[in-house]
Amino acid sequence: MTTMTRAWRALGVIALVVVILYLLWSVRTVALPIILGVFLTTLLLPPARWLRSRGMGRGLATTVVCLGGLLLGGAFIALLVPPTVSGIAQLRDSVGDAMDQLHNVAISVGLDDTTLNNMVTQAREYLTKQGEQIATGALSGAKVAGEILVGAVLAAILAIYFVHGGDRLFAWIVDLLPVRVRPRVRDGGHVIFDVVGRYIRGVALVGLVDGFFIGLALWILKVPIALPLAVLTFIGAFLPVVGAFLAGLLAAAVAFAAHGWVVALIVVGVTIAVQQIEGHVLAPQIYGRALELPGAVILVAIALGSVLAGITGAFLAAPVTSAIVALIRNRQENTAQVTAAPV
Repeated sequence: MTTMTRAWRALGVIALVVVILYLLWSVRTVALPIILGVFLTTLLLPPARWLRSRGMGRGLATTVVCLGGLLLGGAFIALLVPPTVSGIAQLRDSVGDAMDQLHNVAISVGLDDTTLNNMVTQAREYLTKQGEQIATGALSGAKVAGEILVGAVLAAILAIYFVHGGDRLFAWIVDLLPVRVRPRVRDGGHVIFDVVGRYIRGVALVGLVDGFFIGLALWILKVPIALPLAVLTFIGAFLPVVGAFLAGLLAAAVAFAAHGWVVALIVVGVTIAVQQIEGHVLAPQIYGRALELPGAVILVAIALGSVLAGITGAFLAAPVTSAIVALIRNRQENTAQVTAAPV
């Protein structure tokens, strides 16, 4: 097969995926809970399979794993809320000192009080307008919150079903297709689930390590809301490259508001050190080929995803891109094997 033919086939795969993603986005209210359910399944299925291999039935293994996940999530929320409330109260007391420091810095660089007062007035007017818009759209916000709640419940229910009998459901769907395309669909489905599963589990593990060490540093430095910031660092791992930067920036801002420039710079240094260790040592060992993409490709994918579908698109950009690349590589490998096979 010529290089040109392979390129056209690769473009065909990309075009097909784009069409599928467009159709899914058209029915995103239903599609997003399904995708989230698949993501949850990639986390719950390995322990469920392990229990099955030890002789436990499907139903009991699914029940044990899902109840364990529910209890873990509940304990996590219970652990997170109290320090968040107390930390915000502590941070509120430190905001005045931080504003005084910023005022002194602004004066030292040549901004007089009049200019600063005008900037503060403009900022207050902007926030007032935003508050009016938020108040006007409260009903719409309540509707969105309701959709999110319903979607989360649907995703959890689907995850339970997928863990229990997702393989049977996939086999049933494949059997509905024409016979000649069944092997390719079956193979492609396995590739996508494997890549997405390794990506989600890898990101979760990397985010857990990042959140632990950065949270530990914030706790040692007595930065308010250290635990919520650690959790935010963990969540930021699901947005490669960009998420870690934003989480570190917020942690530095909180450290500055609470303890000044020195502690903020220490937080920045710790964040950079952890991210360097993650990027050069930890992530390559965990991800493997699950996210074997250049950083520039990831950034472009996240930018396109955010433009097309907002925050949701930004979070889905990396796994979708990884799945597309995996499908192309799998297709090329299969074609090479067929070409090299003896006649």
